[in-house]
Parts: sequence; structure tokens; C-alpha cells
Amino acid sequence: QVQLVESGGGLVQAGGSLRLTCAASGSIFSIKAVSWYRQAPGKTRELVAALTSGGYTNYVDSAKGRFTISRDNTRNTAYLQMNSLKPEDTAVYYCNAELILRNWRTEAYWGQGTQVTVSS
Repeated sequence: QVQLVESGGGLVQAGGSLRLTCAASGSIFSIKAVSWYRQAPGKTRELVAALTSGGYTNYVDSAKGRFTISRDNTRNTAYLQMNSLKPEDTAVYYCNAELILRNWRTEAYWGQGTQVTVSS
């Protein structure tokens, strides 16, 4: 059973840092591409950061210079390092990853989400 499990969320004061982790498990070879999304109460889910198979990164303007997306294919794990957090970063963060499965298919999966709360 392939799954993505996020962790690392929590409560932090404004200006603080968190590192979110997205761990892929099951019959997979590697993470091909990965994105992080967030959804705040009453708002639509938005793309925060993306990392392509070629290593290119893209960030929402509000995250540029503060967030860093990365992956470690030796661990089948992706990360979102979040620095200088602001109250407006408060949301549930979701990992979405394209995984290369052991049957050589590529499929996209979502994690269950992890809550990030930034207090002022």
C-alpha cells in the first residue's frame, strides 16, 4: 500500500521555523516530483511550493525567500523548510507527490495534511 505521511506541523510564534516532512512508503522506487499545498479555513487550497523531476523549484510569492522545498530520494522523503513564519501562513499543509512505483507506473498521491499554526 503506497502512502504519503506528513509530519512536522505544530504551533509556533511569528518569526519561528518549522520543517514539514512528507514520507513516501510502500512499493515505490522514488519521488519524481513533489508539491506542497496549504488550505486555510474558508479559503481554497493553494500551491505553496513545487519541485520538478528536473530539480526546478517554484514558490508562491508570499513564500519566496522564506520557504525551501527539497527531497531526499535515498529516504523517499520530501521536505518544506519554513522560516520567518507569519500568522498568515496558518493552514493545513498537504504534500502531493508523483511517485515512481515498482511496477514502473507514475502515480500522484496526497498526504493527509498537517496543521501549521503561527501565533502573533
